[in-house]
Order: sequence, then structure tokens, then C-alpha cells
Amino acid sequence: MLRLFQLELPLFRRTAPPAEQTRHILLGTRIVDYRLIRSSRRRLGMTIDQRGLRVGASPRTSLAEIERFLRHNAAWVLKKLDEWHGHGQVRHLAICDGARIPVLGEECVVRIEPGANRVRWGDRCLILQARPDADLRLLARRALRERALDVFREHAAHHAETLRRPLPRIALSNAQTRWGSCSEQTGIRLSWRLVHAPPRLIDYVVAHEMAHLVEMNHSTRFWMVVERLCPDYRSARDELRRLAATCPQI
Repeated sequence: MLRLFQLELPLFRRTAPPAEQTRHILLGTRIVDYRLIRSSRRRLGMTIDQRGLRVGASPRTSLAEIERFLRHNAAWVLKKLDEWHGHGQVRHLAICDGARIPVLGEECVVRIEPGANRVRWGDRCLILQARPDADLRLLARRALRERALDVFREHAAHHAETLRRPLPRIALSNAQTRWGSCSEQTGIRLSWRLVHAPPRLIDYVVAHEMAHLVEMNHSTRFWMVVERLCPDYRSARDELRRLAATCPQI
């Protein structure tokens, strides 16, 4: 009986369903979920349909190799996903150890450590020192908001110097559809979610709002001020529209 069992075991393994795992990856400024299917296939492959992106790989293929493959084909992946699903889907991102989130346009890995609900930044990583009962999502949002405010103030200070105007009050908003606003009385408010965007897109939004300190309208004169502060504002504006449709929700 022992010999029979040893002969049948490999057959059982070959006919078992392939292991599946749901993962996500940052492609450009978009977080893309995909289903990783491990099977006996020798080559990497992927399919995109109404179910989303699925990647087939052998058990021996490393995650690093899989992610290089996806990044190499990022343009095709994003195009096909948009063809199937269209723009504007909300991407809810769970916060857990090993999660990857875009910060200033680059992939940042979340690390969870025991602690007293404090946050700190490492080299391309966000470290959440959390109590056992901590709300990791709120901790991550706190860290991202603090980082966003520092970056926004830096860009605003630069443009204020160019315009030779005092630095206005910079505050954060929780807006999901409006990146910024400007008021002569209360100053400038910027969505903290911009922290996911590359610095040049952040710079455009800050320049846009700072220009309103000169021209409180969207006249030709206003756009001349924007161009003075951000010469490449047209391409940044177009890219920002695409980012708005795929910005992660934390």
C-alpha cells in the first residue's frame, strides 16, 4: 500500500487546481490588481477580460520576474484594462504589511511594526508602528497627509518667491474630484490625495492655485501666469485627468 501511495501522490499533485493569489502592482501612476495563477506552464502569460488582469506563471517564476514582465508591458495592460472597464473605477487599497502604494509617483512599500501608533518614512517605505488594535488605514492616511502638506508647502513657497508674493496659508482637503481651491480670505486648499502623484503634477496643481492669487479667474492672463510658473502645464494637466480616474482610495 505504501508503494501505491507513493506512485499516486505525484498524479494527484499534477491534477490539483493551480494556486491563485490576488496581488497589485503600480504601473505608472495606477495601481492595478491582478490574479496570479501558478501552473505547470513554462512561460509567463497574461490575459485581460471582464474579470480583469490574470497572470499565469510557473511555481519557479519569482515575483520580481513577474513584476518586471508586467512593467515592461504596462502600456498594453493599461490600454486593455481601459477598453474593458473604462475610466473612473475607484481603486480601494487595503493597508497591510507588504502593501504597495504610490507616493510622489513612486512605489512605496508599507511595513507594519509593533509600536505606539506612530509613523515614519524609510527608503521607499512607510513604516507604521502600530498597536494590535490600531486602524492601519487611519495611520497610513495620517502619514500621507503629513507628507503631502510638507511637499505642498515647499512647492508653494517656490512659486510665492517667483510671484514676489507672501506665502498663503496652505491647508489640506479630503476632496476626491477637486484637486485644489484658492480663496483670498482663507488661502489655498489642496487634496492630500495628490501625494500619490509625481512631483511635476503636484507642482502644476500648486502653480494653478498660486496663479489665482494674481488672477482670480481662468482668463488668458491667468493661464499666462500658470505657464510662467509651470511651463509644461498643458501635458501635466492632461496627465492629471488620467490620474484622477485611477487614484487609490485608502
